[in-house]
Amino acid sequence: MQKTCKTLLIVAPADFVSECLVFAIEREFPSIAVEQVATLAEACEAFECPVSLILLDAGQLPDVAGHSERISHLHPGAQIMLIQEDGRHEVSIRDVVTARNVRGVLPMNLKLDVWLSVVRLVLRGGEYFPLSLFEPIIERRTTVATAFTEATAKPQAPADSDTDDFDELTDRELQILGMVARGLQNKLIAAALGLSEHTVKIHLHNIITKLGAHNRTEAAAIFHGRRGEAAGERDIGAGAIQAQLPLGV
Repeated sequence: MQKTCKTLLIVAPADFVSECLVFAIEREFPSIAVEQVATLAEACEAFECPVSLILLDAGQLPDVAGHSERISHLHPGAQIMLIQEDGRHEVSIRDVVTARNVRGVLPMNLKLDVWLSVVRLVLRGGEYFPLSLFEPIIERRTTVATAFTEATAKPQAPADSDTDDFDELTDRELQILGMVARGLQNKLIAAALGLSEHTVKIHLHNIITKLGAHNRTEAAAIFHGRRGEAAGERDIGAGAIQAQLPLGV
């Protein structure tokens, strides 16, 4: 029988993680033993096997700072992953990324195979943040971009017909350009579309070339301009938008 050598510690109320899910974890990772405690204070003790990952109820995120040193001392190298039941506890991306040793957020409503894949990713040193965590940021940027566009647009004579810029883009390229224009970086676009980050970079290179832009910021500015309802929104300078709302390089 294979000897258990690591512990996956679940810190959450007793009813948060079902017995079936615990069984699935142990079956998927035979070298890992699952232990459960209710609070971070109870996690501050030694276990038979070294703790490699702590799945923490997102509602206890404010308690991480107070127990961080103790946990680091008892479980050196252990990473913390927030587990979030949809609608129970909302966390902000700012709180997550500033918390010590927290490597991401794992929604409990994912499909089992996806959920286990995320656990495997974090056990191997990776990070996972669901796209929904960034939606408030995306909405704020979109609102600011729209307000800036309306405030700075200059009246233009209506064009006789649409230019060929967007006619040359494929459906996938338009989809990726739209996500770039919303402020998403390549890593998040790749995760959302199920593509590799390298593939996203190739699509973005083709988009920039077809639009005659110099970078992703200028391509995003062209997207906002071409998609505006008013004709005057079509020719907004990319440099002005970059100064007001940086979208990344």
